[in-house]
Amino acid sequence: MTKLQQLQQFRHAFYQRLGPARDALFELCDATLATAKPPSFAHLALSPLFRRRWPSLYEALQDGRPDSAGLMNLMLDHVPDMALERPLLVGDHTAWPRLSARTLAERLYTHHADKQTRIADGLPITAGFAFSTLALLPEQSTRWVLPLLHQRIVPQKKAYQVAAEQLRRVVLELHRRGAGRALALFDSQYGCAPFLKATAPVAVDLLFRLRSNRVLWGVPPAYKGRGAPCIHGDKFKLNAPETWPEADEVLVVEDERLGLVEIRRWVKWHMRKAPDREMTLIRVDCLDKPKKKAMWLGFLGEQEPSLSQVWRLYLRRYSIEHWYRFSKQRLHWTLPRLSTPEQHERWSALMPVLTMQLYLARSVMIDHVLPWQKPQPVARRTPGRVCQGMAGLIAVIGTPACAPKPRGKSPGWETGRVRSRRGRHRIMKKGRKRKLKRRRQAA
Repeated sequence: MTKLQQLQQFRHAFYQRLGPARDALFELCDATLATAKPPSFAHLALSPLFRRRWPSLYEALQDGRPDSAGLMNLMLDHVPDMALERPLLVGDHTAWPRLSARTLAERLYTHHADKQTRIADGLPITAGFAFSTLALLPEQSTRWVLPLLHQRIVPQKKAYQVAAEQLRRVVLELHRRGAGRALALFDSQYGCAPFLKATAPVAVDLLFRLRSNRVLWGVPPAYKGRGAPCIHGDKFKLNAPETWPEADEVLVVEDERLGLVEIRRWVKWHMRKAPDREMTLIRVDCLDKPKKKAMWLGFLGEQEPSLSQVWRLYLRRYSIEHWYRFSKQRLHWTLPRLSTPEQHERWSALMPVLTMQLYLARSVMIDHVLPWQKPQPVARRTPGRVCQGMAGLIAVIGTPACAPKPRGKSPGWETGRVRSRRGRHRIMKKGRKRKLKRRRQAA
């Protein structure tokens, strides 16, 4: 099977898993890939690849039911075999700002770094939805990211709970396919005891960043025979060098970009609220750049990489940040102003499949170079460059979607029918659970 036939097979299987309104949803995806900078979401209906009228865009997201589990299995079917020998997973979450959507339910206060969509100056907070993503890195030499799950964080759950559930689903599917033990990379927001406890049943190795104000504890001393046995040993404060013991291993390497890099490793440390999850503590210092802040990493698992590899593996985590920017700017993920949380989830479920189509199409299409751009080889071709030629490629391979069947003009709104205003919803705020102290009753 040629790569062009593989792309056609993927598109047909993707079409079958879209459920109701599959024709409009599929043409919406093609219009998204072929349109660079639409002024609004409705302008996607002007694309020649979308053969329906503009209301069908919103009706497709209202009536469609994409199968997220089936789409994840479909994408894993087309992942290179080399990527499954030691799967490298990346997890993170991002915000979809909806500041002015007062009629939108289940909006939350969430972290967001963009100054234009913040609630107040100086605070990296916005109002909208938060989405958790778990992606697979298929290659070592490129920054391609293949998201497998991209779902909304509901108000009843926290980010680490959704990430742990996504990790469990993906790891089970990888084990069913005979893949090797996966290594998952996470940011410092996931370097906490609740996330380590939530991922304890998952057979996966974790490599995560630690905040510089964390406190870890060593192996408890031997039981002396009196009282309860100790749970914690010596204290290790990351921002207090006087509490650091001698490192178990030290390595100094030369990097082309960072210069001399010193890596130190301490074994068998744990967090106070997760004493059963012992980890390896790693500190990375750039000796040639003393102003650069040191990076603390934690590894928890069975197949620990060497010191010369572990910090370079973690730097690959930043590839998902590039995908977030690409999905918002080029795949128009946050462009539509939808009215329900379910429509946001259905539109977001299509983003991983659009990325997979670009990954499969990069080697079968002609490089469409703008006059001010340089040609890119197939191995170095970026997702944005592939998008520039997707319109011509789709015109060649065709579409499995059926042509629209006009059924006449709608009668419209009945005369005299009362229009009711949509309800307003407040922004929800997640608070910490606090134990209520019982008040002493007066004697």
